[in-house]
Amino acid sequence: MKIQGWAAHGAKRKLEPFSYDAGLLGPEEVEIAVEFCGLCHSDISILNNDWGLSRYPVIPGHEAVGQVVAAGDHVKGLQVGQRVGVGWNADSCMHCHECMTGNNNLCLEAAPTIVGHHGGFADRIRAHWLWAIPLPDALDISSAGPLLCGGVTAFAPLITFGVKPTDRVGVVGIGGLGHLALQFANAWGCEVTAFTSNPSKADEARKFGAHRIVSSRDSAEILQAANSLDFLLITVNISLDWASLLKTLKPNGRMHVVGAVLEPMSIPAFDLIMGQKSVSGSPTGGPATISTMLDFAARHNIAPQVEHFPLSKVNGAIEHLAAGKARYRVVLDVA
Repeated sequence: MKIQGWAAHGAKRKLEPFSYDAGLLGPEEVEIAVEFCGLCHSDISILNNDWGLSRYPVIPGHEAVGQVVAAGDHVKGLQVGQRVGVGWNADSCMHCHECMTGNNNLCLEAAPTIVGHHGGFADRIRAHWLWAIPLPDALDISSAGPLLCGGVTAFAPLITFGVKPTDRVGVVGIGGLGHLALQFANAWGCEVTAFTSNPSKADEARKFGAHRIVSSRDSAEILQAANSLDFLLITVNISLDWASLLKTLKPNGRMHVVGAVLEPMSIPAFDLIMGQKSVSGSPTGGPATISTMLDFAARHNIAPQVEHFPLSKVNGAIEHLAAGKARYRVVLDVA
C-alpha cells in the first residue's frame, strides 16, 4: 500500500512530496483516510530535531481526523466508514502498568505518531485501534484536529489533579494551547485569569473565557495577583519570571507545566516549602482522557480557533506558525 504525503529528509529542511510503502495492515491497526490535520508547534520541534528524537524522513502531523477505510482482523470497537482522530501517539504496548490503568500516554513503549512513524500530512495514516479515537457527531471535523493534541494537553490536568469548579485557575500564554485551556477552565466552572505578553489578545482572551487579564512580562503586575490562584497552567515554551508566577498560588497551589520550556526553570524552594506548593508537568493524555475531552468539548461547544491551509501549502503554513502569526491553531485541508 503506497501512502502519499509530505516529508522532511533532514533537520530544518522543507517538506517535499513523498510516498512510502506502508506494507500489510497489522491485525490491530486501522488505516484512516485523512481529511484534516492540525499543524502543531511539536511538529516544528520534530522537523527541527529540537528534542533530539527525530528520525528522517518524517511525515509530520499528529492531529489527524478522517474516516476508517480499513481495519485489521483484531480491531475492536471501530467500523469502516467511522470518523476518528489520531493524536500524539499511534500505539502503546497495551500490557504495562500504565497501559492497564489507562495512562497509555505514559507507556515507556508508546509510539509517537511522528517519531519512527509517519503522520497525518498524508492521504492515509495508520494507528492501533485504541489510539484512533471516535469523534462525537457534534464536533466540526474541520477544526477538531487540534483537540487531539493541544486540546487534551490543556484538558487532562483538570482531571489528573482534581481541579474543582470552585477553584481559581490561571493560564499562562494565550496561544494554541492557552486559548483552549481558557475555554476548558471556564466551562469547568472555574474563575479564570489569563497571563499574556500580548495586550492585543486581551479581548480575545475574555471571549475564550478569561475573567481577568494579567501581563506575563510585568513582574509587578504578576505580583498583584499573589496568593489568588489554586492552579496555574503554563502553556508557553519560553522562560518567564517563574518566582513571581509561583507567588500567584495560594497555599497548596500547583503550578503545572505543559509547554515544552527547553531552559531549566528556576524555582525558589523556600516558596514551595512555606506554601506547601507543587510544580508538575504532563504530556498529552491516554485514549480514555482524549475521549472524555472530546465529549466535554462537544457538550460545551468548545473548539479551537483555526486558520486553514491546503496541504500543498504546508511549508507556508509552517512558516506562518513559526513566525507566531497563527490565531490560534493551523489546520491543513488534506482531502
